[in-house]
Amino acid sequence: MNDDVQNLPLPPPAFGGRISENYKQATADFPQPVSPPSGAPDVLVILIDDLGYGGTSMFGGLIPTPNIDTLAKTGLRYSHFHNCALCSPTRAALLSGRNHHRTGNGSITEGSTGFPGYNSMWSDDNAAIPQVLAYNGYTTAAFGKWHNTPDWETSPVGPFDRWPTGKGFQTFYGFMGGETNQFTPQLFRNTTPVEPDTTPEQGYHLTDDLATKAIEWLHTRQSITPDRPWFLYWAPGAMHAPHHVPERYITPFKGRFDMGWDAYRADLFESQKKIGAVPPDAQLTPRPAELPAWDTHSADEKRLFARQMECFAGFLTHLDEHVGRLLDAVNALPNADNTLIIAVLGDNGCSPEGGLFGTLNNMATQNGFPDDVASMLPAIDEIGQGHHENHFAVGWAWAIDCPFQWTKQVASHFGGNRTGVSVTWPAKIKAGGELRAQFQHVVDIAPTIYEAAGIPFPESVNGIRQQALDGRSFIHTFADASAPSTHLTQYFENAGNRAIYHEGWIASAHHGVPWVLLGRDGNFENDHWELYDLSQDFSQANDLSAEHPEKLAELLAIFKQEAEANFVFPLDDRFSERAHIPDRPSVTRGRTRFKYYAGTTRISEGTAPDVKARSHSITARLVIPAGGAEGVIVAAGGGAGYTFFIKAGELMYENNFFGRERDLLRAGGTLPEGEVTVAFHYTHESTQYGGGGTGWLEIDGKEVARQAFAHVPPARYSATETLDIGRDLGEAVSRQYHSPFAFTGTLKDVVFEVG
Repeated sequence: MNDDVQNLPLPPPAFGGRISENYKQATADFPQPVSPPSGAPDVLVILIDDLGYGGTSMFGGLIPTPNIDTLAKTGLRYSHFHNCALCSPTRAALLSGRNHHRTGNGSITEGSTGFPGYNSMWSDDNAAIPQVLAYNGYTTAAFGKWHNTPDWETSPVGPFDRWPTGKGFQTFYGFMGGETNQFTPQLFRNTTPVEPDTTPEQGYHLTDDLATKAIEWLHTRQSITPDRPWFLYWAPGAMHAPHHVPERYITPFKGRFDMGWDAYRADLFESQKKIGAVPPDAQLTPRPAELPAWDTHSADEKRLFARQMECFAGFLTHLDEHVGRLLDAVNALPNADNTLIIAVLGDNGCSPEGGLFGTLNNMATQNGFPDDVASMLPAIDEIGQGHHENHFAVGWAWAIDCPFQWTKQVASHFGGNRTGVSVTWPAKIKAGGELRAQFQHVVDIAPTIYEAAGIPFPESVNGIRQQALDGRSFIHTFADASAPSTHLTQYFENAGNRAIYHEGWIASAHHGVPWVLLGRDGNFENDHWELYDLSQDFSQANDLSAEHPEKLAELLAIFKQEAEANFVFPLDDRFSERAHIPDRPSVTRGRTRFKYYAGTTRISEGTAPDVKARSHSITARLVIPAGGAEGVIVAAGGGAGYTFFIKAGELMYENNFFGRERDLLRAGGTLPEGEVTVAFHYTHESTQYGGGGTGWLEIDGKEVARQAFAHVPPARYSATETLDIGRDLGEAVSRQYHSPFAFTGTLKDVVFEVG
């Protein structure tokens, strides 16, 4: 092998022509573009968000997903595939081929801490699949959710090293955070903020948009460079909350889930056995004691929960429809037979983050404020619409994660970390419809793609020596159902939930209830380690720790070894509290005054002035034209946040506490024409988490309104909503106006002063 291929980018070829003083005697020799290995396949990776093992009908799910199922008919289903139980970790592991802590993605980026396994700073010694493929002649693109850039690097000014384009994607269209409003998303094209082409009233939905843009990219690439292979990473926001979908997709499921999650899970298990998604001797694990049975709930609660699941089902069928559009486009291309499609049907288990009752505002639960049934019932028929950030009750997540214990976040058990995977490659896989049961992990996807493309993994990229891959190619399983697994050891860890798999056994330590996101105790020494023999126990149903203490001790020693080698320590179970880490890098640290000019928009929450639960002032210099002006002066957030605006000539300020409380300050009267200075001041007074203070408005230094705010958001407004000057992009913070409600006067500047 040429040593050059071990170091990327490849060096320019030596000049093979002849140089003379006159071009007439010289021989030209242009350097030619890098050519990938002959026969290298096109590659499509589909990554679905927050969908558990029993989500698709390919793996027994009771919600029909016929388009996704076509992959199983022509390819292979993998029933022993695993993820990292949380989104940022799984995505980094999949794209890099390394364990998630080794990329700094031991948690979501917004929860990063100052330790190597958790700092979210995906370093250059962990090159991603698109980097390696692009340097070897592939064209590369990503569409959808990213969530692998440090929170303080997500503004429109970067830096962009850890954006998709910095990790080898030549084209990116999608959103940067963990979730976004499906009707009014915050999108980027490469590194430039863009707004959707159409409005929700015109039928806009993000999943549709992502499929359309990916198909357009495929057609453009095929038209211009038909002989160059491509790598496409399609990662929609579905099925992550908010569960947003047009009502016509929800209606067909009316009444379909009235039986509740216990009966649904039992029916799902029977369906899984029928189609072979679980072996005949698999056991259905019981409902955790912390999760109430369906029959213990009132009629109103059941009615609400059923509607939540109807919305989720409609969201999934909508997703399936647009996956079908993408697959149809791929299959219509001339190289369809030589296209490797890997569909990862969940970056973790189904999400419990809606809490025991579900929620109309997912960010409220993530701030540590669970919802209640009484406040949700009046809006029951609005669930799924864009002015809610709805999420279903945890019972449904547990049901869909059938037959396993627990859910997303719980890396110790398969309900959190086992995912359905399908692999299709018509030119190489002839065993359509077969099942594979080798132990695999998302870190195995990168080396599998490299082997399929005939590209060796490099020793260095851009002069940086690369960390070794943790994954192993599983191409050898394509043709042989009985081929041995080469992935023999794998640790799992998320928020203190941890496990170690080794040669057919797994030791598991569950830590805490995943839907309690505030006030976790950090007492890892009290966790009980369980032991399972997976050769006899598909679903982790029978704890053998008492019968085999020596095997448990052996595995615990391996866990410690793997944890130390992969930067897993220190364990940290905090969630909501990690929104504020004092030593996290910040473009705002140490600053108490911020001046913004008109037209400055899409300032991410991680790079905006942090006024949450802090005394502060916002002062704006305006010019009001004859006839008056209206519009947003400054707004931050969406389903929670604040907005300072003028409506019908009247100055107003709204504090939006997750849609549950809306404090509207009104100046009264009309602003005068000409130059005027307006200000909002806030004094934080409460010592309680989520408590509030007093706000007041001033016009040219004169107080015109004052009001007490019982609560203000303490940790986070949104995953992707931004601070905008002169308009409110994305979801409107206030229901007093429709976005973007751009300011119609002249806005000179806006100054923040933060206590």
